[in-house]
Order: sequence, then C-alpha cells, then structure tokens
Amino acid sequence: MTLQDFFNWVQSNPSYTLAYFIAIPAIALLAGIFAKEEGHLSPWKYLYSGLIYLGCIPGIFAVTLNIYFFFWERRSVMNAELLLQVLPILSMILTLFIIKRNVNLDFVPGFDKLSGFMMIIGILLTMMWILDRTHFFVFASMPFSTVLIILIGGILVIRYSLKKILS
Repeated sequence: MTLQDFFNWVQSNPSYTLAYFIAIPAIALLAGIFAKEEGHLSPWKYLYSGLIYLGCIPGIFAVTLNIYFFFWERRSVMNAELLLQVLPILSMILTLFIIKRNVNLDFVPGFDKLSGFMMIIGILLTMMWILDRTHFFVFASMPFSTVLIILIGGILVIRYSLKKILS
C-alpha cells in the first residue's frame, strides 16, 4: 500500500477518520471530568500520554504534509483535503488544549520526547526549505557525506541553542 492508496482509502471511508479524530478529544474531555484534580497521578497520566501520542503523531504528520504540499509542490490552499490536512491538526490542538487544562504537561510521561521530536522536524524542514531556495546543492561540489555531517551538526547546534534559550 502506498501513501496515495492510504489517502484514497481515507477519502472513501471518512466515517472512520472522523470517529478517530473526534474520539481522542472526547476521551480527553471525559478523562478530565472523571480525573478532576488527580490528572498527575498514575493511571490518568498514562491515559493522557496515550491520548497525546494518538493525537499528535497524525497531527505532526499533517503539519509536515501541509508544509511539503504548500512549499515544495506549490499546491493551493483551496485544494487542501480536510480529512487529511486539517482535521488531524485541529484534533491535535484541541486534545492538547483539553489535557493542558486538566494536568501540567510536565507530569505526562513522554511529552518532552514528543516536543523534541516536533522541534527536530521543524528544524529539518526549515533547513531543507532553505537549501531548496538557495540552491546550495548546485553551487557546492562537496561529497554527500560532508553535506550530511553539516546538516546534522547544524541540527545539533540549533537544538542546543534552543535548549539554552528556553531553559
């Protein structure tokens, strides 16, 4: 199955996709009602962690997909597929908002890894876009391994700098 086959399946079966992306914030809302002030305790924080991953992984993928479509393929915003490009992002934002109201995200296991993952994806996409716009690869006659080392070094420097700035 290719990615296009999966997208076609999602478009032909919208009820499954809608149910998934409505269920995640709904479960977070119900967990907030039942957990009250105990969201930082053991059973609830793991439920919140699972909900964050279930909502954020498709949301991050949708953000990455949108960036790819709009910056590299130059697609129009008017041609955006709502089930694939908008609904996962809205569900992710709503889920994070609901969970953040109920519990401090520092107590949710794995959230720091997910935010680091989002930061790395953002840095990579920014660097790829800059390289694409400047046509750096056309002017440089470096071996690919050298370019790869420069990219990894750049990511590490930016990530280290962001950690120092934010802490």
